[in-house]
Amino acid sequence: MKIIIIDTACANLASLKFCLDRLGFNATISRDLKELESADKLFLPGVGTAKEAMKNLEQFNLIDFIQNTKKPLLGICLGMQILGNFSEELNQETLKLIDFTTQKFKAKEGFTFPHTGWNQVHSSHALFKGLEGAYFYFVHSYCVGLGEYTIADCEYSQKFSASVMKDNFYGVQFHPERSSEAGEILISNFIKDIG
Repeated sequence: MKIIIIDTACANLASLKFCLDRLGFNATISRDLKELESADKLFLPGVGTAKEAMKNLEQFNLIDFIQNTKKPLLGICLGMQILGNFSEELNQETLKLIDFTTQKFKAKEGFTFPHTGWNQVHSSHALFKGLEGAYFYFVHSYCVGLGEYTIADCEYSQKFSASVMKDNFYGVQFHPERSSEAGEILISNFIKDIG
């Protein structure tokens, strides 16, 4: 099985590859279109702003490929957020693959932002097989509200989508590569059971 991490020139590429390699999945980091087209599973990681991520994808001529791929793709953190229509962070249009808008967390007394640390996620979807009520590691100031494409939820000052899915596109707001055993199980589920 060919597993490729889409090279978005963002900070968590190496940690995701290290996690995949440790699990026995030989992953490649690439932005080469021919190589990407040969993938069986794709990962779209992201750290930073939606504007920066979209600029990089455009610069590397990856937008059309991502929008048209039929291979299972997992967006991580910002990689999930840019699967939607629009991000309120710097008012940025995104990939428009799943119908949602990324919004700033609602301020609430007693909560500090970014939402950083471990939080419980609830889901009955196959991506979360064996993980009901598991804790995952989050770092984010913007979130996706609950909606039609939510497959897992979490709560921090408000309920939000911990994971979304439409067709072959999946996204997780947390960092599975930083989420210990739960993250490893989720990555294995995506590679072995999805698509």
